[in-house]
Amino acid sequence: MMPHPKIDAIVETYLSLADAEAPGLVEGLYLEGSAALGDYRPATSDIDFVAVTAAEPPIEVLERIHARLGAHPLEGFYLTWDDLRRDPATLDERPQAHAGRLNRRGTVDPVTWHTLAQHGLTCRGPKADELEVWNDPDALAAWTDANLDRYWRRLVARAANLATPRGLASLGNYAVVWIVTGIARLHYTLATGEITSKAGAGRHALETFPERWHRVVNEALRVREEDTALPSPASVLSGLGDHFGTPRRSLYGSPFERRRDTLGFADHAITAAHALYTDR
Repeated sequence: MMPHPKIDAIVETYLSLADAEAPGLVEGLYLEGSAALGDYRPATSDIDFVAVTAAEPPIEVLERIHARLGAHPLEGFYLTWDDLRRDPATLDERPQAHAGRLNRRGTVDPVTWHTLAQHGLTCRGPKADELEVWNDPDALAAWTDANLDRYWRRLVARAANLATPRGLASLGNYAVVWIVTGIARLHYTLATGEITSKAGAGRHALETFPERWHRVVNEALRVREEDTALPSPASVLSGLGDHFGTPRRSLYGSPFERRRDTLGFADHAITAAHALYTDR
């Protein structure tokens, strides 16, 4: 049983196309991400998957499958059963479905392995909790700590310049969810060794960080719950109305004030997360 009928329909379509194109190729199909973590939002969430094959799949076949599938929000990797037993740091690139297309050289990370091991939903193949999946808490913590600077600190630095595409995007609803809950998720992992959802990260932030940051965290949770924010210019513009409508939906009277708190929380949470790793 999937957490939403939309997921059922897309998974069924995908498997039908895959089986028609290459019978027997996809031996296992598992969902991770928001669908597996109990935080799926049908209008804005991707459907994150791991498709498992017996051997390295033919790229041309995968490209045909995803070309036929079109713009469905399926995001994920093609791995072998042997890949699942190995540290992803020892693997080279793997085929990745992203933004309705197939990337031949996707970069894997340990979050996928840990989410599958702890929370994976089974669509085809052995049950997820019966799989032999690599799981190393120390490696996950090291990757998480590095990702705070490799991705998030760089993103925040680019967003700090308002006169850039990233800076302008940071005024929108999507940015407050992506940045606040994204960094809080990494803090949660370093604090607990577990994986959580965007909503779970927001709740963790309210329990963990000073009251100074509660308004921006609650704002991120509000936007997440309303399920309307997408990473597009149109979504940025439509979200600005949250500050000026009657009644006003945003907890902020100004997108500039919210942007200030979003970036300020990011800096505070990254520093705090690094401290957790150092204390290990």
